[in-house]
Parts: sequence; C-alpha cells; structure tokens
Amino acid sequence: MTSLAPAPHVTEADTLWTERLSERVHGARRSLIRELLKLVDQPDVISFAGGLPAPDVFPRDEIEGATLRVLREQGAVALQYGPTEGYLPLRELLVRHMDRYGIRVRPENVLVTCGAQQGLDLVGRLLLNPGDAVVTEAPTYMGAIQAFGACQARFITVPGDDDGMRVDLLEEALRAAPKFVYLLPNFQNPSGTTLSAERRQRVIELASHYGTPVVEDDPYGQLRYEGRHLPALVKLDADYHGCAHGERALRGGVVYLGTLSKLLAPGLRVGWVVAPDNVISRLVLLKQGADLHTSSFTQMVAHETARSGFLDRHVARIREFYGQRRNVMLEALGRSMPAGVRWTRPQGGLFLWVTLPEGLDSASLLQDALAERVAFVPGHGFFPNGGGERTLRLNFSYCGPDQIEEGIRRLGAVIARRMH
Repeated sequence: MTSLAPAPHVTEADTLWTERLSERVHGARRSLIRELLKLVDQPDVISFAGGLPAPDVFPRDEIEGATLRVLREQGAVALQYGPTEGYLPLRELLVRHMDRYGIRVRPENVLVTCGAQQGLDLVGRLLLNPGDAVVTEAPTYMGAIQAFGACQARFITVPGDDDGMRVDLLEEALRAAPKFVYLLPNFQNPSGTTLSAERRQRVIELASHYGTPVVEDDPYGQLRYEGRHLPALVKLDADYHGCAHGERALRGGVVYLGTLSKLLAPGLRVGWVVAPDNVISRLVLLKQGADLHTSSFTQMVAHETARSGFLDRHVARIREFYGQRRNVMLEALGRSMPAGVRWTRPQGGLFLWVTLPEGLDSASLLQDALAERVAFVPGHGFFPNGGGERTLRLNFSYCGPDQIEEGIRRLGAVIARRMH
C-alpha cells in the first residue's frame, strides 16, 4: 500500500530543526485515521473510516441557546482564565452523572481535560519513562498507542475474543512489571467487544495482587443498545478495596477517563480524568504546563447545555439513533459479505471489527475500496507490535442507513473480487 501522506521535502534550513528534535518526537507515530480522513473527505465517498458521531444528533439549538446565556449572564467569567482543575459546576455535574452508573467520587477527584485524548497524554507523561512497559489489548485504540508511544513506552499486548481481553493471559503480562494496564472495557475501539463481568472482576483481582494500576478509558460506555449495564472497573476497584457504602473518597488503583465528545459534540473538546487525590494533583501540574486549563468558555457552554437533565435525555435519544444504524450495518453485512468473512456484533459504541479470510490484506484492499468510493480503516494500525493485516474497522454512526447499505454492498463486492 502506498503512503497516505507524501514525505515532506527537506531543505537545508530544515536541518537546523531536524538535528535538534527530541527522542520523543522521533518515536511519535502518524495517525492512520487522520491521514485517511484527508483522502475521504469528499461528498461521493461513503466513509466508514472515522470514529465520527452523526451531525444529525448534535444538539445545535441547545448549544446555541447555552452559548447566548453564558455570554449574556457570565461572559466576564467565561472569557477569562480559569482554574486548571476545571469549571466547578461542570465537575459537579459530571460527578452526579457518573453516580448514575455507580461511580461515586468527589469533584476534587475530577480534572477536566481537552478531550479524553489529553487525559491519555497526561497519564502517559505522568507515569512513563522511556522503555517502560504498558499492557494493552491487541488490537487497541490507536490514540492510546500514539500517546504512550510518544513517551517511548514498550507495549505488552494481550489478545482478545468476543468477551474482551483474554484475562487468562493477563497474569503473564503482569509478571513483566508494567507501569499500568490500559483497557477500554465497553464496546472497545476498534473491535466493538465488551469485557465480560467475570473478566472485569478478575482484572481488578490480578492488578491488585501485582500492584499494577489500571487506566480505564470509557468514551462509549453510555452508548449501549442491548444487554445490561456492566459496572466500571473503577467501581469494582473501589468495592474490592472496601470503600464504605456512600463513601466518595476515591482510592485504589484505577484511573478513569470519560468524554462528552460522543455524548454532546466532539468539537467542544471536553473530557475528564477521575483519579485519587495524589494523582489528580500531579496531573494538574502537567496540565498547567501544557495549556493552563481547558477553555473556560467551552466548559461553561457544555455545562449550560447538559444541566437540568438534558444530558440524560440526549443520551437516550442517541442510543436509539445509533442502535438503528448498527442494526442496518449488521443486516447489510449478512447480505453482502462473501463466505469466510467474520465480524463482531457490538452491544454498543460506534464500531465493529471485520476479519478477512486467509490471504487477504486490508491495507491493500483499501486501495480497491477507495476506487469504488468506499473507505474503512485497515486493522494493522491498532496493533502496537504489528499484526492485524487481515482485519479492518467499520464505523456505523456517521453514515445514514441508505449509505450504510450501499457502502457495505460495494465493500462486499470488492472483497469477493479479491477472494477470487
């Protein structure tokens, strides 16, 4: 497969800078998804490539009204510098919202970030020295590979199946003394799988036994379309360490990341980290050096939009909306994919994962698909240590039902031609 982005032309003047680049920059990876989106941002391309929420469900009217109210009533505060920890009413709202899912913490345990991606970056910089090991699933979220790879981490990967990470293989990885385990328990990106209740409990037991922290990334947990809600690792960890009923003092070994990107709108760039006091205080120091604080204005707009129960009502709406699109894609795959192609059936989230028959390569297949004006993300970029050449990720939240059906039909035809 040819490179998605041409190599930049290097002049003598560039040498002044390239000779002075840090080792961290040399280890940084380019996002395959971001590069691919540059190619498919054309109206005639049916794109299953990005992890994009549907613009149809952005609460534009509510955000517009919230913006006007914030400017009229609190403009002097909204346009001013703010505390690094984040806008207190927003943190209090997030605490109440998480409490609905059994996560009982105080606002002091919450740091508002510029999206959950900044949370990953801050956690990586807090914990990782060059050469330190991180345990992840294989495959895992590409943004986490970028964030931890920029810290020059080594990756120890544990494969997964339809019930999430193979926890029976986790103990061997923990014996290598990693700095932490990174997991997406709910509707994992990219596979769409969910870590089972039994495996969640075992993760907490093993991590506690080996004294290994867990970083729980949960951008999709509220987007469940079928099945029962499973408790977050941070809740199970609190229970395991004997936090009294009703106690909100967070202690234990789990750092939790959330975001409003999938619930309200990604353009707001509002995420958060939940961690014990001594971790939050150090993350605050790192964030001060990065950007001082997340935009006061967007935090206040997000709070004004989400308050008074609107966030709960909106989440219920988008669950129904995305659940229908997931069903359309699953039905289309059943009709259009040739024998030998397998895919996951996610209970929620935004993605499903396709495995091709032996002998096919998804990166090469992408070139044929783009010629038919349909796009996906090849799977190899989600494997920190290589692999995944026969896999690909499909997003079902962005395109409408007719586009999904037509795009899957085209993709099935491309795969069938390759197989023959």
